[in-house]
Amino acid sequence: MHKIGEIYYYRTMIQNLVHRDLRGRYKGSVLGFAWTFLNPLLQLIVYTIVFSRIMRSGITDYYLFLFVALIPWIFFSTSLTGGSSCILAQKELVKKIYFPREVLPISHVTSQLANMLFSLVVVFAALLVSGKGIKIRLLPYLIPVILVEYLLALGIAFLSSALTVYFRDLEHVLVVIAMAWQFLSPVMYPIDMVPDEWKSIFMLNPMSSVIIAYRDVLYYQQVPALKTLITALILGALFLAVGWVLFGRLEKHFAEEL
Repeated sequence: MHKIGEIYYYRTMIQNLVHRDLRGRYKGSVLGFAWTFLNPLLQLIVYTIVFSRIMRSGITDYYLFLFVALIPWIFFSTSLTGGSSCILAQKELVKKIYFPREVLPISHVTSQLANMLFSLVVVFAALLVSGKGIKIRLLPYLIPVILVEYLLALGIAFLSSALTVYFRDLEHVLVVIAMAWQFLSPVMYPIDMVPDEWKSIFMLNPMSSVIIAYRDVLYYQQVPALKTLITALILGALFLAVGWVLFGRLEKHFAEEL
């Protein structure tokens, strides 16, 4: 509780780091912050062309089926891969100034969350333009789903950022892990395609429940199964707890390792 209170005391620092990241991401580019919306929009156009004209699947509006899951996946993936270097990127700050080191992964994941929320605007627009529409009454269900994914991403960022300080190669290994993790999550295919004997194992992947919940609300336009939400919450809380404890143990020697 003392650590949580200390992090809350440094909330202004978190806000400033998030703001700096969002402003600096496209600094120097002509379109600037507009790229936050243009990136997912351009991806949607590419997926529409590829999966509607070239690689046709048996799923109706496959580009939407994919897109509503891909945006949350990008949030998680960037929290994992980018989070691994968030301590290293601020090593001078870590060595010279005292502040709760948890501030760095928290600010990184919060920045990625903000970027995903902006990208969801494009998702909503795509659903409306396509004629599929949005069921307003279902949107409140996105709040717990986003919260659960945030907790999961935060736990992963705690783990990856702390371990990378000691094992620098992990930063590159995590890129491969993120790619494999995407194929092991139902991002590009429905969970029904997974053989029954493997489904229980697939559901141990916390992102499986998260992706299914997003797709239920935005694509299938139905209330997510309570079991799906509970599973996602339990796994998200578990990853956060493990990441928090491990980070707390390893941060004591960050300055020495950096």
